[in-house]
Amino acid sequence: MTLSIALTEDIATCHALRRAVFIEEQGVSVIEEVDGRDNDALHILAHKDGQAVGCARLLVHGATGKIGRVCVLAQMRGQGIGVALIEAALDCLRQIDGVTQARLGAQTHAIGFYERLGFSVTGPEYLDAGIAHRDMVRPV
Repeated sequence: MTLSIALTEDIATCHALRRAVFIEEQGVSVIEEVDGRDNDALHILAHKDGQAVGCARLLVHGATGKIGRVCVLAQMRGQGIGVALIEAALDCLRQIDGVTQARLGAQTHAIGFYERLGFSVTGPEYLDAGIAHRDMVRPV
């Protein structure tokens, strides 16, 4: 297995991955998934053996970097790709002057995954696109 993860300008491939995971698999509406913020974001794309398999999006607001739109194709899960995406996102945030905290909205089923990566739950449960989430934070 050759896994490569890097910042990308290939937003179309990120959109295709997000469509497969969020819209087709999880039933999120196109309007909720396509929020108009992609041009203001940094995008991270994961390839395994040359195939695009996952992505994440970073939005920076002051000292906080928001990690979002994290997805891995269903057939590729359980291989460490999600961990590698989050680690790459944190590495990217560390390189941005003034960013001291990473924040994300975790689907509740994924809280344990993010806790293992050093994130802590903050705030109450809420619905985003009809899916239960909790906000989580960690220092970068």
